[in-house]
Amino acid sequence: MNVLAVGAHPDDLEILCGGTLAKYAKQGHTVFMAHLCSGNMGGQEITPEELAKMRDEEAKKSAALIGAEALGPIADDLDLYPTKEMRIALVDIIKYAKPDIIITHSVNDYMPDHTITGQLVFEAAFTATLPLYKTKYPAWEKITPIYYMDTLAGLNFEPTYYVDITEFFEIKKQMLLTHESQYKWISGHHQANPVNMIEKMSGFRGFQCGVEYAEGFSCAKLWGRIPISDLLP
Repeated sequence: MNVLAVGAHPDDLEILCGGTLAKYAKQGHTVFMAHLCSGNMGGQEITPEELAKMRDEEAKKSAALIGAEALGPIADDLDLYPTKEMRIALVDIIKYAKPDIIITHSVNDYMPDHTITGQLVFEAAFTATLPLYKTKYPAWEKITPIYYMDTLAGLNFEPTYYVDITEFFEIKKQMLLTHESQYKWISGHHQANPVNMIEKMSGFRGFQCGVEYAEGFSCAKLWGRIPISDLLP
């Protein structure tokens, strides 16, 4: 099975669904980790250009830890909009990955790049199925089920599915720790320790479903997208 996870920035997937992606990879599935934004605004003591390059390298290192392929970006931070150009760029990511499942942001998350990513994925996943909508790659005619991952701190999000990541929490943490450029930024700008943040979030979702650590998801319950079986690991 091909799994495509689409986050807004490098490190979003690690925080919100890294354990699930590691579990997929361990089970032998092919995992793609896409970030749509370069991450060039996530700092203050470095130029945006230098930071974007650094964060792309960090994303590739993180993906390599589980044998995944890193894809993106298609825009700089806060330059992501639901335009035709952005949709086409994401359509080609989807056509390239040929996913059986797509995981992305809830449209109820806390900042514009996250909410627009969720919107763009919804639009592009359908557009990618159309043979007459010509882009770089041929159509991927499967209407792929979309699962929304947790929001930051779980606010405005009620999971309907949980994935036990207890055995994969350590690799989730190691994936997050590859994003060295973000330690100081998250601690200063968001007043949060990255590792403590994922411990609390995954621990709380685990408490809800009776395991040590878990990640929460909901499925886009729309015609043509409801899977006949649970695709989560």
